[in-house]
Amino acid sequence: MSQQIYEQVGVAMTCRGYEEYLSMFGLTEAELSTGPILDVAAGGSSFTAEARSRGYQAFAVDPRYGGDVQKWIAEAREEIATSTAKLDALKDRFDWSYYGSIDRHREGREASLTKFASHVQSEDGVFCYKGGSLPKLPYQDHEFSLVLCSHFLFLYAEQFGYSFHENAVRELMRVCRPGGKVRIYPLISLHWKPYEKLEGLMEMIRREGGAPALKNSSLPFIPDSNQFLEIVIEG
Repeated sequence: MSQQIYEQVGVAMTCRGYEEYLSMFGLTEAELSTGPILDVAAGGSSFTAEARSRGYQAFAVDPRYGGDVQKWIAEAREEIATSTAKLDALKDRFDWSYYGSIDRHREGREASLTKFASHVQSEDGVFCYKGGSLPKLPYQDHEFSLVLCSHFLFLYAEQFGYSFHENAVRELMRVCRPGGKVRIYPLISLHWKPYEKLEGLMEMIRREGGAPALKNSSLPFIPDSNQFLEIVIEG
């Protein structure tokens, strides 16, 4: 019998494209145009590169950005091959209606990483990618109108405890402007379990001046990953 969970040691460097971000976070042109956007734990995703090519003020932060660029781009390429093999072993558990097939899923990851690798080493890329990690980001208070965190918080619930998640969410709120939005996806772990302490976290968000809500995501793939958490920063 094949394994029934996605096994992962450490945090993977994921590579997702602009259209995937639009779908998973329900992003609109109006939201993207409101001001600076921050992609947190962005990995090898090309969202920032593609958003900037469309004229949006997008920035990205990830722990790896402070290291050897060529080394972790190579590691990301290896991760694509590794993750594809894991997905193939579990392919019956996933919803392939968005990607079409495992081959197209892999091709999308590779295309995203190629775009990212080109941009991060460009003159513009030097300006907009920073090394940094939750729960302490290298930005001032209220710098961004839209803060996104994809496939990190909640997904690694088995590795990072509640205190980390609480502090991380506070940090995402800190760098977001009053009236701005924080969005986090997905709301389940790699073991495909809903985040058990989400209600308590939402209560903390309310106390800290945020208005949390669960919104529908349009990126079917991971089992039961049909929602994201939105936090509107009040003020």
